Amino acid sequence: MIPKNIDRPSGKSSYMKKDIKVLPSLAIVVPCYNEEQVFPECLAALTQKLVELINNLKISPESHIIFVDDGSKDRTWELIRQASEEDNKVRGLKLSKNQGHQTALIAGLTDVDTDICISIDADLQDDIGCINKMVDEYMKGHEIVYGVRNDRTSDSFFKRFTANSFYKVMSRLGVNQVENHADYRLLSQRALQSLLALKERNIYIRGMVPLLGYSSSQVTYRRNERFAGESKYPLKKMLALAIEGITSLTVTPLRIISLLGFATCLLSLFAILYAIVQKFEGNAMEGWTSVTISIFFLGGIQLICLGVIGEYVGKIYLETKNRPKFFIEESTKGTNDENN
Repeated sequence: MIPKNIDRPSGKSSYMKKDIKVLPSLAIVVPCYNEEQVFPECLAALTQKLVELINNLKISPESHIIFVDDGSKDRTWELIRQASEEDNKVRGLKLSKNQGHQTALIAGLTDVDTDICISIDADLQDDIGCINKMVDEYMKGHEIVYGVRNDRTSDSFFKRFTANSFYKVMSRLGVNQVENHADYRLLSQRALQSLLALKERNIYIRGMVPLLGYSSSQVTYRRNERFAGESKYPLKKMLALAIEGITSLTVTPLRIISLLGFATCLLSLFAILYAIVQKFEGNAMEGWTSVTISIFFLGGIQLICLGVIGEYVGKIYLETKNRPKFFIEESTKGTNDENN
């Protein structure tokens, strides 16, 4: 039996102090949206992993799992609440409505009160065996540990192509993120509090975590097939996430617009000079083709530029309102405390 009154450091990584091994407490944060089919398997797998880590003296017995229901329309919350009533190592948060994966994850992280936390999706595609390696890396002094895919052969050609293109475009635009890393990571308490101190409403956590600057490490794994249910990230949501990441973390698109405007003006100047020369030489020919093409071309560029600028203005509008990112409709944390 492991004693519960183990002294743990606050905010910084746990180390070996003399001959006493300090066991960190761990919270596994799992955002869920319509995961009724996969939840029982996810709960069983993560609970087993938690017990294994506790028995192997990797983490303290105070460790637990936090499931965040992101406004599911199925029985996901009912299953979470039932699991929390049966096991005091399971907690649940229910958001008042669907807010999106990133906001649901932030909601779960806000509820963390342990030394370290690990975020993972409920679909069991991320290898939970890497949790052991993440804790080991933390004990070596790393405050951020990224789970990184080293094999995408399970994906279709289209998904591999779009994913690789996504990372390349984001990198070119100045967004600093770990390639092939989703939201499977470990954060120390200090890194977590620093992340939560970033108060913006437009959230792209994969790009925000590298901004913290703390010592980091990586563990690699091969992603599994989804156990059940359907992917919650179709192409439409992936594109929305990409736009969110670009416009919330870099102003490079605005600079591209400035360069595009300058280049267009420069080309227009040459076109004007050419037209004047042709006029004086008597070679000017009246026609609507070149004029029509120019109008549509420049009109298209203007609309694209206005769209990009509008995206940034819209984000400024949302940020200045300073509204809460989410509202908690129900929590099982108090129930668990009573059971303890």
